[in-house]
Amino acid sequence: MKLLCRPLIFLAAAFSAAAQDLPRRPDDPVPAQVDTMYDRGLAYLAKTQNDRGSWDDSMGSEPGVVGLCVVAFLAHGEDPDHGRFAKNITKGLEYIISQQNASNGYIGNSMYNHGFATLALAEAYGAVDNPKLALALKKAIELILSAQKRNRSDAWRYTPDTSDADTTVSGCQLVALFAARNAGLPVPDEALKKGLAYMARCRGSDGGYGYTSAGGGKPTLTAIGVLCLSLAKDKEGKGFQSSVEYLRKQMTFRDRHYPYYFEYYMSQALFHADPEAWNEWNLLNIRYLSTIQARDGSWPGNKGQSFNTASSLLSLALNYRFLPIYEK
Repeated sequence: MKLLCRPLIFLAAAFSAAAQDLPRRPDDPVPAQVDTMYDRGLAYLAKTQNDRGSWDDSMGSEPGVVGLCVVAFLAHGEDPDHGRFAKNITKGLEYIISQQNASNGYIGNSMYNHGFATLALAEAYGAVDNPKLALALKKAIELILSAQKRNRSDAWRYTPDTSDADTTVSGCQLVALFAARNAGLPVPDEALKKGLAYMARCRGSDGGYGYTSAGGGKPTLTAIGVLCLSLAKDKEGKGFQSSVEYLRKQMTFRDRHYPYYFEYYMSQALFHADPEAWNEWNLLNIRYLSTIQARDGSWPGNKGQSFNTASSLLSLALNYRFLPIYEK
């Protein structure tokens, strides 16, 4: 893994050099309002991060939330080794690794935590010359794959040993697997196909995805499904098109229970699936988030300000397109 990491560093550097020109093209500028909101949000996360590398609010000690915060920094083009947020990124990654079970690679106490923490490790991998990071990512991916093999639906739910599955946890693991593959780690095609097949079984005739079956489709779940298919480059089927059409009708939807979770997935889904719809959504999302961002740069809500802020920032991060997972 250590030998693999070094060539990836050069690939990441080359990608970064090209990507940093992308958002600032004259015909595709980053809105000034996004820059302002993002800078304030990162400043809040940096200021409130504790010495352990996590946050002290209600969900801030969860490694998955720390992972989202780390990705929010990386998605802005922040360097893990240099610059004003380098220490924040490093501390966050070290915290995630400290929460990993040394024997089986499990991070935290739920597959939600594991999936988002693994995503952070994958996005940092190649940009950080750290053998510990490479080993942690390898173990995290092996845990996701072994959990899928034990699952009767060939998917995932709350713990590695759970026998049933749902679309939120399964989508989270699939995104982590795609990110790891982008980073250069081997991910079996069969694992991705089986995971996507489970997601497809949860898609209704109207294109909406349900939680554990095809019934009761929800916009947030559908956004997860569309993102997974987009990352798989599987956009030609009728199911994909019906799901995109379902999302087009949800431009003004706001999830009452998990609002920032919806923004996080909706932005990515539309960005990959329908540029015209994403442009419309992006303007609405910028307007919406700008009206509720607090003076200290955070976003309010009952899930904890670190989670709320990281998810909000990541819903805006498609304007920058620094991360491989945000490239089409």
